[in-house]
Amino acid sequence: MRRGNSKKREIMPDAKFNSKVVAKFINILMRKGKKSIAESILYGALDKVKDKSGEPDALKVFYKALDNAMPRVQVKPRRVGGATYQVPIEISHDKGMSIALRWIKDFATSRKGKPMVEKLADEIFAAYKGEGSCIKKKDDTHKMAEANKAFAHFRW
Repeated sequence: MRRGNSKKREIMPDAKFNSKVVAKFINILMRKGKKSIAESILYGALDKVKDKSGEPDALKVFYKALDNAMPRVQVKPRRVGGATYQVPIEISHDKGMSIALRWIKDFATSRKGKPMVEKLADEIFAAYKGEGSCIKKKDDTHKMAEANKAFAHFRW
């Protein structure tokens, strides 16, 4: 028997910027429940980004980077009569934001040879400028969706 959708849990805004998006990113960065370490990594990275960009508000840079990295469409595999099609699906703003946050964290983690604070700052700054790994991933996702636009009628 199917039940209704579960309620979306409301997260508390972070202490420094009073932003729910920053709090969500801290939760994504967190490993093994060490929230204070995740907070210090993110706040340190935002300080470095503020110095690099020359922008007085680090949060503006972070939001711009997030907006640049956020995908608008996604492809999902659908099986139709033995064949699997990649069907492009538009995604909500919240889903796009969480995907972008995850990409930024993953690509920062995969960089080598620096502390996490610097790697995260570099990735956020690259996304802010419209370059870097997460922007490439977004463009690839959009190209894939564009290439499979013919299968959009399999959406349901």
